[in-house]
Amino acid sequence: MFQKGTKLYSILNNKCPKCQEGSFFKYGFTYIPNKIIKLHENCPTCDLKYVIEPSFFYGAMYVSYGITVALSVITFLIVTLIFNGTLLQSFAAIFGVLLFMMPVNLRLSRILWIHMFVSFDKNTAIKKA
Repeated sequence: MFQKGTKLYSILNNKCPKCQEGSFFKYGFTYIPNKIIKLHENCPTCDLKYVIEPSFFYGAMYVSYGITVALSVITFLIVTLIFNGTLLQSFAAIFGVLLFMMPVNLRLSRILWIHMFVSFDKNTAIKKA
């Protein structure tokens, strides 16, 4: 399930969707705002152009919205059902979780978005190996 050649491998390891060798982001995971979503222009291994067209990653906003809603609902349910929190406590917890998870959300939404359009190419991975 987490083997090379699967989308899950590439997504969890922040790898190029086509060759699954090159790094997708320029920097490792960080909370520094100007480094969170910096991408390589092309894959360092297979030379896949990451920004397929101008404004390509605007679509990732929809993925980010879905992740945000899911995190909010899960946080609300945990605070109200398990900890018996009030509505104000639930709101504060949701705000805290969303703020803390913002870098993960931004990176995950971009890599999920590009994986919707680019698939693993075994031949590309073999050529570069």
